[in-house]
Amino acid sequence: MSRVLIVDDEPGVRSALARTLRSEGFDTVEARDGVEAVSRLRRGGIDAVLLDLTMPRLGGLEVLDALAEEQGAPPALVLTAHASLDNAVEALRRGAVDFLEKPVTADVLLHRLGRALAEARRRAEQVDAESPTDPLDAIVGTSPAIEELKRTVRSVAATPARVLILGESGSGKELVARAIHGLSARRDGPLVRVNCAAVPDELFEAELFGHVKGAFTGATQHRRGRFERASGGTLFLDEIGEVPLGVQPKLLRALEDGEIERVGAEEGTAVDVRIVAATNRDLGREVAAGRFREDLYYRLEVVTLRVPPLRERAGDVGPLFGHFLARAAAEIGRPAPEVTREAAARLEREPWPGNVRQLRNLAERIVIIEPPGAVIDGRAVARRLAGGPAGPGPAGGAVPTSGRLADAVAAFERAFIAAALARHGGNVSAAARELGFDRSALHRKIKALGIPRNV
Repeated sequence: MSRVLIVDDEPGVRSALARTLRSEGFDTVEARDGVEAVSRLRRGGIDAVLLDLTMPRLGGLEVLDALAEEQGAPPALVLTAHASLDNAVEALRRGAVDFLEKPVTADVLLHRLGRALAEARRRAEQVDAESPTDPLDAIVGTSPAIEELKRTVRSVAATPARVLILGESGSGKELVARAIHGLSARRDGPLVRVNCAAVPDELFEAELFGHVKGAFTGATQHRRGRFERASGGTLFLDEIGEVPLGVQPKLLRALEDGEIERVGAEEGTAVDVRIVAATNRDLGREVAAGRFREDLYYRLEVVTLRVPPLRERAGDVGPLFGHFLARAAAEIGRPAPEVTREAAARLEREPWPGNVRQLRNLAERIVIIEPPGAVIDGRAVARRLAGGPAGPGPAGGAVPTSGRLADAVAAFERAFIAAALARHGGNVSAAARELGFDRSALHRKIKALGIPRNV
């Protein structure tokens, strides 16, 4: 039996929704506002959320933000009587999986909720199926450079040492961080990732260390930061070179003393975390330029690992490409395309400036654009590498100004996201940063809207 959290400040609305859901076998829990909702969500056991946008104390958008911070959060469907294109797009941008106008019929509600639950279950099963027994199996490749990296990762993971991972953008630094956590004594604890490049400077301290109620305007409740959420596990500081100078002394103190101080707090809080950091910058050069503290640099680089770029991984391109093709095809229920020797040779000759990420995006683009059962030859690879025509598809077009709001929202999202992808050559991570989206949420949105990666 699925349990649904209904969040609305109107008792009549909550009761009506609960009656509809219970009549279909759902278990329901109710919350009067966002504060109650966040508190209930943190206790777990919720499979989906029906969420009003406009509420006192804490609104629906803020609840979506809280959900986005939690691993394995339930899908949220927004219901509101104050429908507009702007708040629909904003809710979807913050991670809502659907947007429904009040009053919503029972048939529509049950259909959309069932679809969201089915997709959440499918994704959970896929993650379980893809989770390797040995965390190092996620790092695909047998080149000498990768085999040496795997040996070092296994050795380092068994120690409590801090690790600094160096490598070009797209080379797979996050996979290495996940392998270190998965092989460590902390593997049963949380792995919490912070994309330092995506956090606004003015929010960085609160994001890392949390804040107390009343610490600043809008701080309506105590909030744990990433350090506390990672306690007992691993904190992965991705793009560590982007940490603002003003925050670096407090980060250094956390590393040295194992203690953080929430914004607005008078006393420190002990934390037990292992730090794994990653960067594509030359931190020594950043130190010389005065953009990174030397003492923090030395605290971070207890052990340094270098992830080789794809151009240095002779023989790995073919197996990686096959791996990405199979995974992308499975996601949309298609057979993986066959790759000719000519295509494989062409792939090996490419310089891959975008590294593994570029190769993965190419595989996904081919699966989406090429017809099912296609044979991928050298010409097909060349065409897709050059950003060849994607064929007919929803990559543009005018957004309708009449008709159902849901259709207009979908059309707007399709055109808006497709344009961002085109500006970044199909790079989902770069497009996500521009749009202010979580990368995994944007992946889901691209798939749901049927947008080719190269449009």
